[in-house]
Amino acid sequence: MRVFLFIHLLIFTLLICNLSIIVGQQPYIGLGTVACPRKGNSKSIRGYTCNGANHTCAAYLTFRSQPIYSSVSTISSLLGSDPLQLAKINSVSLNDTFEINKLVIVPVNCSCAAEYYQTNTSYVFQNAETYFLIANNTFEGLTTCQALESQNHNPANIYPGRKLAVPLRCACPTKNQTEKGVRYLLSYLVNWGDSVSLISEKFGVNFETTLEANDLSMTQNTLYPFTTLLIPLHDKPSNSQTFSPPQTTPPSSTSSSSTHHSSNKTWVYVVVGVFVLTSLFCAVIFCTRYGKNKKKDDSLIVSESFEATEKKPKGKEIEKGNEKLSEIISGIAQSFKVYSFEELERATDNFSPSCWIKGCFYRGVINGDLAAIKKTEEDVSKEIELLNKVNHSNVTRLSGVCFHEGRWYLVYEYAANGALSEWIYFNNVDGKFLSWTQRMQIALDVATGLDYLHSFTSPPHIHKDIKSSNILLDSDFRAKVANLSLARSVEGADNQFPMTRHIVGTRGYMAPEYLENGLISTKLDVYAFGVLMLEILTGKEIDAILTQDNTDLSGVLSGIVGEECGLERLKEFMDPSLQGNYTLELAMFVIEMIHKCIKKDPASRPAMHDIVSSLSITLSSCQ
Repeated sequence: MRVFLFIHLLIFTLLICNLSIIVGQQPYIGLGTVACPRKGNSKSIRGYTCNGANHTCAAYLTFRSQPIYSSVSTISSLLGSDPLQLAKINSVSLNDTFEINKLVIVPVNCSCAAEYYQTNTSYVFQNAETYFLIANNTFEGLTTCQALESQNHNPANIYPGRKLAVPLRCACPTKNQTEKGVRYLLSYLVNWGDSVSLISEKFGVNFETTLEANDLSMTQNTLYPFTTLLIPLHDKPSNSQTFSPPQTTPPSSTSSSSTHHSSNKTWVYVVVGVFVLTSLFCAVIFCTRYGKNKKKDDSLIVSESFEATEKKPKGKEIEKGNEKLSEIISGIAQSFKVYSFEELERATDNFSPSCWIKGCFYRGVINGDLAAIKKTEEDVSKEIELLNKVNHSNVTRLSGVCFHEGRWYLVYEYAANGALSEWIYFNNVDGKFLSWTQRMQIALDVATGLDYLHSFTSPPHIHKDIKSSNILLDSDFRAKVANLSLARSVEGADNQFPMTRHIVGTRGYMAPEYLENGLISTKLDVYAFGVLMLEILTGKEIDAILTQDNTDLSGVLSGIVGEECGLERLKEFMDPSLQGNYTLELAMFVIEMIHKCIKKDPASRPAMHDIVSSLSITLSSCQ
């Protein structure tokens, strides 16, 4: 009998969830914001659709104060809100400044423009910005890159000083909602750790009502940062609702009736059952995706080393680090700034998760300019000394350092378009693609940067860890060689080290003579560059290029280079998403160059300055 009742209740629960989808106000945007090239109205990417009872209404946004926009005047100016109303609803004066990361309520006038609700503001393009950064960094998810591109004529023509029209995400209540007493909709900015229940509790709204307003269900209500959740309100929001409530145990309903108590237990079984099934499903998805990513993260190989591995007490580490910093500063012609830890805390909002980029890197704002800040406990003195000597547009620039409580903080120039690895793989989830010309320019930039390290630094240096994630792209998609933490100076007339037992690098990119014999030379970078070029042309990671039947890169290309049917095989080999003014003959020229780069004998590989010449010819041929 209990099993029978459980099945019926489970079916009833699913029907309730499906019903909420049918009467939902607006579909929650989910991960749509991360795919800038995606067009259309899939899941309200461009805005909330005009399905309300009125074409115009009073609405509310939320915004978390950040270093540049932290006062009533700057926030109201950025979001196009009346400063008097903003100050009043947040119970502050016109001249007040909010503490960083404070949730601010922003009153706006929402109106229907074509098929979408929006409130309009404007923004002037700054240096090294993209639509993605403006939407998710400056406006924190209150607009999307798709909406910005749609709203502005000739969106590809971006330059510092251009004024953009910015549509912000707002909505008006539907007829069904107004009949239930809903007078306002608030566009709440989802933060890390938020859930529908916590947000609903914050604003005193029924959990199921919030689900219904956002086309969510009991089992499908995962939220993501930099997205908006619509909160249906009977009354205007207040400043008291912007404080995070303390964690409390959810109250349980009580009843003296044993029948009612039994019913409560049955509902617990239903909820637990649904939760377990959902958790198992999510666990399978997580393990599948995480396992794949972990394979890449574990790609660093470190073999037996002569270096001591004993960890010193932290106090000694701090003392040694401070001495090392003083030694570096006094021993070199300093071309960077020594920052205080407090300055970097302010720049990153105390190293907030919202400023996290990837790995040990954080995005910061220093003197109004974006910067990438690396936080590490490793000894980076050699990298600092090298970067202090480097002055080249194709090698990432170090602008400052800091040492605090056993950790190093390196401040680099900011790469607006991130790592090359986020762009070249044709099955990437973000839908990012590069043209042939862009790829050849990036390859030439990388080769030029390596040639500079090999031939124009004193003494010459090798990078030792060239791979797609260590190539950064600026706002113009020009490449910079980054992460010189493994770089070493080259000794001897033949530009090579004696053999070493300290093997450090990334699987697939390391030359055979290094893996087998520990031999280090500039030809290590040439080999890795050839692998990188293969990934750029095929749109595949090296593990996908090397099949189980063929683990030799030269063998992969032998069926293409010098064969009668080579062009036909090359056509199948190329990235299917690759577009632009190139020919298969031109691509074959590049493949032949790659084939020379990955020769097993390092002496047979070309020097980087020869590669620069070949790529210069390739690039000029397609322009």
